[in-house]
Amino acid sequence: MIDIKVPAVGESITEVTLLKWTKKEGVYVERDEIIAELESEKATFEVNAEKAGILKHLVTEGDTILIGSILAQIDETATKPEVSAPIAAPVLEVKQTVASPAQPTIVASTASDVKATPVASAIIADKKVSTSAITASGAGGKILKSDVLDALANPGKKAFGVNELFTRNVRVEKMSNLRKTISRRLVEAKNTTAMLTTFNEVDMGKIMEVRKLYKDKFKETHGVNLGFMSFFAKACAISLSEWPAVNAYIDGDSLQYHDYADISIAVSTPRGLTVPVIRNVESLSMAEIEKSVVVLATKARDSKLTAEDLQGGTFTITNGGVFGSLMSTPIINIPQSAILGMHKIQDRAMVINGKVEVRPMMYLALSYDHRVIDGRESVSFLVRIKELLENPELLLIGKDPVKSLLEL
Repeated sequence: MIDIKVPAVGESITEVTLLKWTKKEGVYVERDEIIAELESEKATFEVNAEKAGILKHLVTEGDTILIGSILAQIDETATKPEVSAPIAAPVLEVKQTVASPAQPTIVASTASDVKATPVASAIIADKKVSTSAITASGAGGKILKSDVLDALANPGKKAFGVNELFTRNVRVEKMSNLRKTISRRLVEAKNTTAMLTTFNEVDMGKIMEVRKLYKDKFKETHGVNLGFMSFFAKACAISLSEWPAVNAYIDGDSLQYHDYADISIAVSTPRGLTVPVIRNVESLSMAEIEKSVVVLATKARDSKLTAEDLQGGTFTITNGGVFGSLMSTPIINIPQSAILGMHKIQDRAMVINGKVEVRPMMYLALSYDHRVIDGRESVSFLVRIKELLENPELLLIGKDPVKSLLEL
């Protein structure tokens, strides 16, 4: 038997949680095939079979295990079972019709791919009931006639998706390592930094015009969409070079300044918030930034982020606007000294040259550690961000082309 041990994933990490087995116990696995997914306090990672053979589980999903502990065993002496060719099953096409009393009840699929009996489907279509408002009580999540009638009789109720009204049910779930880490770091940031937040607003009109004008050509040329994040990341990189204190953090009794912009991008995942890092943003093109965002977001969604993806970072950008947030005060991602919060773009009446115009506006919030960054630096940094975003042509060289020509 070959022991499969939990690998070391970082100097400070001593334990991990088994998220799930990707291979069932007793099955034959090939060498290097993924058999399990583990979660540390920073990221999730996969475990591969070191040899081919029959897999034996030694840990249960959800268990916390120490680094170096035996996770599973593989019997490499086992003979690989022969796999017979599968017999093709006949394909039956079932049309969605209302069953008469003499007909058996057949599970059909509604337009939203929700399983329902024909009678239930007919009532849903006739009464135009949203399936999201119906709690299915049938086997396998099937919607029954009684479920639809119950939803019609109790509109707006059963908000928690349970099968009873006035429930007092309480569910207890174990906190994941990632959620524990998020909790600890947020409290640490609040307790150990002199955190303040300064606000401003930016007219997103020009950026939206640029995206509308060039988005198709950009996608055709670079194979990636032109989003807002590349504009914000590039603007932050320029501003960080001009206000180095915002790109610094405390290291003991010293201040550590960075001559590069490694920008962390906050990404929401089903298991919690992660902040993967885009390295050397100041040296990347807009297309390269967008491609990096897509890669990191995809890895975060699929729980494929590595410790390397999450380490470092000199500044963070978080976008609460994707969830509809109009304004917020983001919490610093320690040991960094500042974080920029993006928000929802909303049409608002603005006075421009003495006239009221409707403009697409976004509130910006910069939370910063006052031990490192003074008020003048924080406000000036955010004003510079605003200037660059409202004049995207400045992102090319950081200066007004005419002023550069006149050496002003």
